[in-house]
Amino acid sequence: FYHMDLYGSKERFDIFPEELPGRGDRSLGDTRKESVLSSEKVPRSQEIGYDMEKEVAELAKMYGLDEDREKELELLGGRVEMESRWPPARTQKAGSQGSIYNASKSSTSVKDQSQSTKQQGLSGEASQDEDQSKARADDEAESNIWSREGLSSGGMSDEWNSQAVSEEQEEEEEEEVANVFCSTCKIPIRAFDKLFGEHKDHEVTQLPSALESEKEEIHKNICKLEKQIAQMENVASHLEEIFLTVEENFGRQEQNFEVHYNDAVQVLAQKYEEQLEALGEEKRQKLEALYEQLVSSGKHLDTCKELTDKTHELFLENDKAEFMKKCNFFPYNYRLQEFLKQEVNLEISTLPDFEERVIDFSEVEQLMNSINAIPAPCAPVINPQAPNAATGTTLRVCWGLFSDDTVESYQLCYKPVSHERHSDEQAEHTLKVKETYCTITNLLPNTQYEFWVSALNASGISPPSERAVYVTAPSPPIIKSKKIRSCENAALVCWESGDINPVDSYTVELYKLTDEENDDIITESIVGIPNCEVLIHLQPTQKYHICVRAQNLGGSSERSEPVLIHTTGTCFYLNEDTAHPLLAILDDGFTISCDELENPECDLPVYDNSFTRCIAILGSLIPFPGKHYWEVEVDEDTEYRTGVAFENTPRHGHLGANNSSWCIRHIITPSRHKYEFLHSGMTPDIRITIPPRRIGILLDYENCRLSFFNADIAQHLYTFKSRFQHYVHPCFALETPGILRIHTGITIPPWTAL
Repeated sequence: FYHMDLYGSKERFDIFPEELPGRGDRSLGDTRKESVLSSEKVPRSQEIGYDMEKEVAELAKMYGLDEDREKELELLGGRVEMESRWPPARTQKAGSQGSIYNASKSSTSVKDQSQSTKQQGLSGEASQDEDQSKARADDEAESNIWSREGLSSGGMSDEWNSQAVSEEQEEEEEEEVANVFCSTCKIPIRAFDKLFGEHKDHEVTQLPSALESEKEEIHKNICKLEKQIAQMENVASHLEEIFLTVEENFGRQEQNFEVHYNDAVQVLAQKYEEQLEALGEEKRQKLEALYEQLVSSGKHLDTCKELTDKTHELFLENDKAEFMKKCNFFPYNYRLQEFLKQEVNLEISTLPDFEERVIDFSEVEQLMNSINAIPAPCAPVINPQAPNAATGTTLRVCWGLFSDDTVESYQLCYKPVSHERHSDEQAEHTLKVKETYCTITNLLPNTQYEFWVSALNASGISPPSERAVYVTAPSPPIIKSKKIRSCENAALVCWESGDINPVDSYTVELYKLTDEENDDIITESIVGIPNCEVLIHLQPTQKYHICVRAQNLGGSSERSEPVLIHTTGTCFYLNEDTAHPLLAILDDGFTISCDELENPECDLPVYDNSFTRCIAILGSLIPFPGKHYWEVEVDEDTEYRTGVAFENTPRHGHLGANNSSWCIRHIITPSRHKYEFLHSGMTPDIRITIPPRRIGILLDYENCRLSFFNADIAQHLYTFKSRFQHYVHPCFALETPGILRIHTGITIPPWTAL
């Protein structure tokens, strides 16, 4: 810490004398000489000590330590002069070094005093007392200085403590976050301010509601900006294409002048230069006009993107209060509203075509009559269809011209492709376009169209291009909701194509519905489905929205109308094609009724798959392994049959009378209600004392069981044990006029476990 010159100086050896080695045996004369010299050096050492303090102060000033100490003393409130103290850079370190120096100084003084006492007596004692009193005075002065510094630091710590308390109070106030939004002042406030503050009479809303409304408004603005960005990008792209077209047309006409005027260059030199200059001036005017409009479009586009970025940045703000503050006081709001009010000029300022100039060829009329100014163009080349570039009603057709011909416009022709013999009779449509692409609208979905194109200029029309076949995207499929079957972990979805022509494949999209998530988020997609049905594995006790898309070369169709599926239990529908003519299905689709039985074999229309003798109906096939449960609500005075049957069960017989059906039968006898459990016409002898009003049916494919229960009292009635070779249909029949109500989508009750 101290300068090295302090320890290497000559005075240092005078203040701290050391015994040289080999001088241990000294004579009495030498000792007396040393005592005399030591008594003479006492006042000199005091002077040297004073000079050392001055030197240390100068060194501290030289290295800038006194300025640091003055700043520290000003902060601590002390008023100590730098020249009277050692300038420590660290308080503890400086104190320790100062104490070491004082200890060494006092030990040296005691050593000198002891030697002087032995030789000089009273004079040595006087010098010793004087040195000790000086050491005590130095120690007391130094302790006073440190005590004052301690008081100053204590006062400073009190100031810091008071400041920390105030900061804690401010933090506690900031912790009371605003939780409502003042619609009058357009700022977030605390609920306490609404009840007792200055916002008492103002209209307030919940902060989340205000946040959602502001986000919705921002989303609308973003959509508007994105729409304008898309429009301006299209205009800019169109301008660039016209810009290039102007350049190409200019180059072609220039080349045309050069090629056809070479034979008459001497006669037409002057006129050539005039025409070329006029053409260049027209080009310059066109390019300047297009450039100005392009620059203006670029500025408008940059402004749109800047506002969009700022709006996105605001939209991603997570702090609700900060978000609402920025929404209402953000300086770009006024600019955004004014910008959206501006009308954008989307019209092209100039056309790429040049004026037809009349040149006086009277001097060389005969020569010029033999020259064709512009040849007829060659046939264009039409591009094949790009994948996923079509919609259900639109097609984008592109072509190219692989020559240097001058073209003023194109003629695009198309017609639907028909595989019938008289396909040539299809109506043709013709469009005239300027660019090398065209979007055709108002087309039929999933339909093939044949396109060909020709190029035109002042000299004539080119031969047509080769014909290319394009196809539009399909129509959305139509899901057959009445044929959907589901259980706790799977669903079988069926649909039909919305088009006459076949499609390549289908895609099924699943949307898992929850209370927190948005139902627009696709949970799973199943692609490449070749036919119109698919078996989907699902999670139990969930709700799903299911949509279907059709795919072909042109692209994907829109989503079909979604259907809702619950995986709480087995769901099926009644198959109307199997119903007996006297059996009616009510509007809910799960209630069957029969009003008359006078002529069971009536003359009503009968379908090929309908029951003819038994007034019965089958439900949808249950094609899922595992357990399935449903219930049938019955009346005590109605005779009925219900159970399961194979697809090929005879339609001219009764349920349970063959080996392809299993059912419970209820009949009323004069003495009691009789219940039979029929399979192949046989039934066990079982008596049921409590007639069931609600019959539970449990189908267990894996354990080969079909069980019946009285669901009202959770009573097991009977169980068939049979190995089902195929999947089965639920079946229902009425033997007297009455009603049966079927309940599906029920979770399997725990009391059905056998």
